[in-house]
Amino acid sequence: MHIETLALSNYRNYESAQADFSKHVNVFLGENAQGKTNIMEAIYVLAMAKSHRTSNDKELIRWNAEYGKIKGDVHKKYGTIPFELTISQKGKKAKVNHLEQSRLSDYIGQMNVVMFAPEDLNLVKGSPQVRRRFLDMEIGQISPVYLHDLLQFQKILKQRNHILKQNQGNPSFDDVMFAIYTEQYVEAAVKVLKKRMQFIELLQSWAEPIHHGISRGLEKLNIRYQCTAGIDLDAGPEEWKQQLTEKLEKSKRQEVQRGTSLYGPHRDDLQFFVNDYDVQTYGSQGQQRTTALSLKLAEIELIHQEVGEPPILLLDDVLSELDDFRQTHLLNTIQDKVQTFVTTTTVDGLTHDVVTQAKLFHVEHGTIEEKH
Repeated sequence: MHIETLALSNYRNYESAQADFSKHVNVFLGENAQGKTNIMEAIYVLAMAKSHRTSNDKELIRWNAEYGKIKGDVHKKYGTIPFELTISQKGKKAKVNHLEQSRLSDYIGQMNVVMFAPEDLNLVKGSPQVRRRFLDMEIGQISPVYLHDLLQFQKILKQRNHILKQNQGNPSFDDVMFAIYTEQYVEAAVKVLKKRMQFIELLQSWAEPIHHGISRGLEKLNIRYQCTAGIDLDAGPEEWKQQLTEKLEKSKRQEVQRGTSLYGPHRDDLQFFVNDYDVQTYGSQGQQRTTALSLKLAEIELIHQEVGEPPILLLDDVLSELDDFRQTHLLNTIQDKVQTFVTTTTVDGLTHDVVTQAKLFHVEHGTIEEKH
């Protein structure tokens, strides 16, 4: 899978811009704050219908413009397909092959990307929210059903929280609607949990050997799902339902006191262990970076396996963050396999074939110019 052309209209600092890309490596050069990351973000948004940098879509529209538009021709194994995403004050409109998609959850997953930016190095040491977002975005790319299940769960969570908030601190609280929502909540939570567990199993199978290679055979990576409800993850969906129901019954008073749902997928987390030590707590910065890099490279392989073709890789200002060994390992892994986009202020010092043979673009004040 690779993107052949990209056209931007009123997107961030781009009034109008277009570029044709190599199916191998494309490097965007330029000083900071010229719009390099905005191009990366635009490719990501075209695939995922949301930004990795902001949850406020209005920020993506150029100042004083009515709407922003991203268009891209994406080559897949069956041919080239035009994608189009329009962002306005009213919301988003997505088209694939000129046909408007009725739901964004049907749109996501038809173009696959893996983004690796400096903030992804926070995947290990950042907040649980960062890791949950990672799970949701990546599973959503390979499983449209997951997005639907997640939206259902979030809807029921909102309704359940609303009742808890209304009755916060009420010791004699007893509500038939709340019991119904709790039953639906358990059903929806278990669906989300099931998909997450399947994904982690796949991610583990790819990330472990990759990490072993990057650490020169010295480290063994283990990924574990941390379930706030204390569910026995080795049991199975039916037992999970029973265990979560029991947990919610026992903690009902606590939830009413706090006015919110305390246990479920919205509170869960991922843990990473290297040689049985928790990397977040005990790992060096190098080990945390190796773990983050292993996860991103595993993601490429996992999407390739599940979708049948490799995703597009976006390396936003990340090469300078990696030491020579990790940088070389990353570039060796992607060489001639994955269409890659790289942003950097300079290619000086980047001597790997992948970079020296890349198609170069100069980015300045919201313009993209191919360098010959």
